Amino acid sequence: MRLLKLLTATSCQATLLFLLLLNAPWLSAAEINVAVDRSSVNLNESFQITYTATDSPDDDPDFTPLEQDFEILGQSQSTHSSWINGTSSKTIQWVLQVMAKHAGNLTVPAVQFGDDVSQTATVQVTEVAANKDLPVDSDLFMEVEASPEDPYVQSQVLYTMRLYRKVEISQASLNEPELADAVIEKLGDDSNYSMQINGADYWVTERKYAIFPQKSGRMTIKPLELTAQVVTATRPSFGGFFNPRMTKTRRVASRTVALDVKPAASSFTGQHWLPAEQLQLNQEWSGDIEHMKVGEPLTRTLKLLAKGTTVSQLPELSTAKTQDQLKSYPDQPVLKEQKNGDGVIALREEKIALIPSKEGGYKLPAIEVPWFNTGTQQMEIATIPETTIHAVAAAGEAAAPVPAKAPVDAAARPETVELSLPGQARQTNIWLGVSGFLAVGWLATLIYFLSRRRAQKPVPQAAAAEVNLNDSIKRLKQACSDDDAVAAKEALLDWGRQKFDATNLGAIAFCCDARLRDEIQLLNQVLYGRDARQWQGKRLFQAFSENKARERIAQTSDSGLEPLYRL
Repeated sequence: MRLLKLLTATSCQATLLFLLLLNAPWLSAAEINVAVDRSSVNLNESFQITYTATDSPDDDPDFTPLEQDFEILGQSQSTHSSWINGTSSKTIQWVLQVMAKHAGNLTVPAVQFGDDVSQTATVQVTEVAANKDLPVDSDLFMEVEASPEDPYVQSQVLYTMRLYRKVEISQASLNEPELADAVIEKLGDDSNYSMQINGADYWVTERKYAIFPQKSGRMTIKPLELTAQVVTATRPSFGGFFNPRMTKTRRVASRTVALDVKPAASSFTGQHWLPAEQLQLNQEWSGDIEHMKVGEPLTRTLKLLAKGTTVSQLPELSTAKTQDQLKSYPDQPVLKEQKNGDGVIALREEKIALIPSKEGGYKLPAIEVPWFNTGTQQMEIATIPETTIHAVAAAGEAAAPVPAKAPVDAAARPETVELSLPGQARQTNIWLGVSGFLAVGWLATLIYFLSRRRAQKPVPQAAAAEVNLNDSIKRLKQACSDDDAVAAKEALLDWGRQKFDATNLGAIAFCCDARLRDEIQLLNQVLYGRDARQWQGKRLFQAFSENKARERIAQTSDSGLEPLYRL
């Protein structure tokens, strides 16, 4: 018996030890993610590969497999540890600067970290001309490109600036691209990498913009201009070793880019012109649409996501009227924009609370959003099909039947008894006569005054109003140029009173498009916020000019475009 107990205890201890070893942290495989800083690069252009582990891997990495397709220019390692609410975490990163050895759709292979293995990634490497033409002063130059150069009106143009340098610069300033009748958005942060051109190594700074031309025809993007201090290699022969390095001012400019903007495609038959690269339309429900409760709300969420367009171009989604027994309460739409290296992604989200007042089925009509695919050059329609929802009586309550409307027989009609004082019927007839006489007299007086107003036509005041509006715009432009927030506020208030009959900045902002609304709200915060900060008026007047351009486009008939949607 004692031998059996000993064997049993030993077996339990062995099982427990096995389970502990199985769940030991050092036996579990570390997850190692891999990422590249750009999905598409040119040959002879460096980029970064980053390996990230949330736990210590089994061993140091072996990057030998990368050498088949990539040249490793440098590498670094960093460790970040934190202790939050009694829980420790650690992240280890290995960052490699690499350059592809040949063009193609290359795979970053899995790398061994002892027994642990990293994930894989892909990068598109494109061929570039080896005899790239360089300016005469080739140690510092700039190039720009626009894609496409023949866009449709209101569609996205990716405008890319690259600054090439072999010298060290400081105190650099670069102006923004300028194009009348266009919306211009900066995309993300600048990219920095190295590149070889005709055997020479250059450091490259890349900056991207999204441009949305608002009218058709030939449009010209003005050259960008960079002014910087270039550090020279020579030092003065006096002053000692610790004197600052010598610099000289250099200025370089890009070429002018011309766009041939096409009008809305004739094949597009939708009510509102909406060009985009991709578009998705879907709906979500907060509960079961087959078993809604009478008197209880159910929320419907409509989402419209589009790539290559601005949020102000996305149409309203919930426009159809619901049945009388189904009450709808729409919320304020959520409008968002995401800006990355591939362009602008716009989101419009609408939430509608639906409350049925009786049992039964309710049909919600289909929602269709026509749009023009700028990639395929074809019109497409994003659709949410007709949706049927069903309401049932709430638990513990009997459904109150609602009788159908039908002619009621006189015999079956309930008898109604009205109480009246003696002589009331005769007095009622007298007062009806007096009321009729007064109504005829009032109508005759109204006709007389209306005829007099037609005879005395007012003097048109449109010209004077236009002069006052132009004066307000001139004062706003000057205030923005001087970065004078108070003067800008006064000019905006004067403009808003004439334009929208609005008496405060908030009301004026509500009547404008998204960009101008945001800039007016920013001005309001600067003027009345607790934290005093410097205000620059350039962005406000640029947004104001774009808002004015949209209004002018909506009033003209040469392009046939529908106006942008007001937010």
